[in-house]
Amino acid sequence: MATERLNTKAAGIVGLAVMCSRLLGLIREQLFAALFGGGAAMDAFIAAFRIPNLLRDLFAEGALSTAFVTTFSKTSAREGEAAAWTLANKIATLTSVILGILCIAGMVFARELVATLAPGFPAAKAALTVQLTRIMFPFILLVSLAALVMGMLNARNVFGMPAMASSFFNIGSIVGGVTLGYWIDPHFGPRALIGLAFATVFGGALQLAVQLPSVARLGYRFRPDFHWRDPGVKAILLLMGPAVIAASTTQVNVLINSIFASTLGDGPIFWLAIAFRLMQLPLGLFGVALGTVTLPLLARLSASLQMDAFRTELAYAIRLGFLLTIPSTVGLMLLAEPIISVLYQHGKFNAYQAAQAAAALRFYAIGLAGYAALKVLVNAFYAVDKRKTPMLVSFIAVALNLLLNWIFTFQLGWGHRGLAFSTGCIATVNFLMLYLLMRKHLGGLESRRMLVMVGKVTVAALSLAAICAVSSHWLLADWRTQGFLIKLGILLGTIAIGGLCFAASASALHIEEMHAVVNSIRRKIRR
Repeated sequence: MATERLNTKAAGIVGLAVMCSRLLGLIREQLFAALFGGGAAMDAFIAAFRIPNLLRDLFAEGALSTAFVTTFSKTSAREGEAAAWTLANKIATLTSVILGILCIAGMVFARELVATLAPGFPAAKAALTVQLTRIMFPFILLVSLAALVMGMLNARNVFGMPAMASSFFNIGSIVGGVTLGYWIDPHFGPRALIGLAFATVFGGALQLAVQLPSVARLGYRFRPDFHWRDPGVKAILLLMGPAVIAASTTQVNVLINSIFASTLGDGPIFWLAIAFRLMQLPLGLFGVALGTVTLPLLARLSASLQMDAFRTELAYAIRLGFLLTIPSTVGLMLLAEPIISVLYQHGKFNAYQAAQAAAALRFYAIGLAGYAALKVLVNAFYAVDKRKTPMLVSFIAVALNLLLNWIFTFQLGWGHRGLAFSTGCIATVNFLMLYLLMRKHLGGLESRRMLVMVGKVTVAALSLAAICAVSSHWLLADWRTQGFLIKLGILLGTIAIGGLCFAASASALHIEEMHAVVNSIRRKIRR
């Protein structure tokens, strides 16, 4: 039987599309930071958006998407295309009903949700958060359906448009947010945030709409189907239960961080959001792309009992993630303040706020490699029907995050930096536990090869670290007095030179995965 291989071309397409979305999301936050500053107003908006956004991660892009792609791929392989589309209709109907009810409940009980998830907000700030939460709650239904359609397309090896769909969310929320916000309040005071909230819902609708033509071309036609007593539906729901926790540990921990941050005054919630957004840029380019492409592949290999190939492809995907995220970690930690200054220090967002966000970014970056590896590793557990394992490990991770938050933030007095450091540590611990458990299940996971490769990547990253350190040392003293274009040029030059030095060092050290990446780029250029 021919063995499938990880499609690096598809991973590259998804990576570029996700990076486009992340960059648009970055532009979105830059613009809103300049218009509203980094204080109480944006704290309220981020807290309000985080509530439906967390539910989106839990029930849609986390659990539902993972469970659906796994089951849809196996159904298609075993029973044929018609059975897979029938299953899709059942799940689409069930999703619409359940999440429609959830949206209504969220809007009714928004005040109680805000009191629970932002207990440190004073009355006026809490009231604004409640209003924004009620407006944005329908977002969860729209993006849940968008995630379901994305799962259908990914399972049929269509990756480009689903990955680009979230870019349309950002475009809709940027254009709509600025337009409606200006119409409500030309000075962009707190009331203008109402326009941003409505634009968020509009962006979610766009994210769904742009994918519908692609899935229609594959032959899918939605027909309401309320016959939910089906083995496929049962399999998805059984996968979703553990996945609700396991696939969204990071978001749960970020939400916990927000609860702690709400007690630290005005600004920490937004500073943490900015830092987390920047950390997600390389995560979106590398980790999400690898996780998206490997999930259907691992599901098919598991279904056909090709476990040797399963082990090989899983180990290769993890090594590839480390190759791409370790240098990113070095760059983010050493260039945190210049990056934040260039991107955000405009308009109402001042130098103090930029320095506070940079401090959080340095600590978040510690967990970047762990985050990327988890995107692949968690999917592998679902592919081999070990769905409870990530869930149990996630319980430990969430409990440990609570403990570390309390120690770093309140006992050691690190404030929001302690929250970011805790999150980075938890991602690394979570990965290590799952890696050891998967290695035991498979009887090995090329650990020695992985350790040698990580050692070589670390050595190769030293050249990047030296360039970033020298650039940061020379420039930081005068950084705040330089013009935007000069700062941007120096920052991009530093990143480009450092990246080239890392690539050259990695090639000289004969890192196999580096050669695979270079060859993939060469083939793309020749075409």
